[in-house]
Amino acid sequence: MSHSTTAPGLPDILGPGLQVVFCGLNPGVDAAIAGHHFLGRGNRFWPVLHLAGFTPHQVAPQDDRSVLAFGVGLTAAVGRPTQRADQVGTEEFAQAAADLLAKLALARPRWVAFLGKAAYAAMTGQRQLAWGEQPERFGGARVWILPNPSGLNRGYSQERLVEAYAQLQRALG
Repeated sequence: MSHSTTAPGLPDILGPGLQVVFCGLNPGVDAAIAGHHFLGRGNRFWPVLHLAGFTPHQVAPQDDRSVLAFGVGLTAAVGRPTQRADQVGTEEFAQAAADLLAKLALARPRWVAFLGKAAYAAMTGQRQLAWGEQPERFGGARVWILPNPSGLNRGYSQERLVEAYAQLQRALG
């Protein structure tokens, strides 16, 4: 099970033995068209992933499938591409929960890292969420909530993102 589809042109990157699956909110239009995760200009996911210690070098979006070799998987909470994540509503995230739970139950990663609080809050009905490790599991995986690396998230500098992602890397042991 290394290749299923979250959106036309944007495959999940999942496989056996993953340490963590990073779960974005939903694909950007450019990423969905190109078929590669975190492709948008200004998206800091790839440099942050490397600087936090998940990959030995910075992966190019076009080489996104190579993260499997490092125990990392990629998916999206909602498959529908949009220009901005705020174009996906709470109800759409909630409706996507069953599909995401099924994917995670099949892939069986140790951790799922939600990139932002919105999807996880909508999927679980929780209102008060802290960053970092969560007490419950989701799809059998331990849960960690990270700030979204989108360039539109001006509340977090790249340095602060790296610090937050490195905390998860340390938790992987």
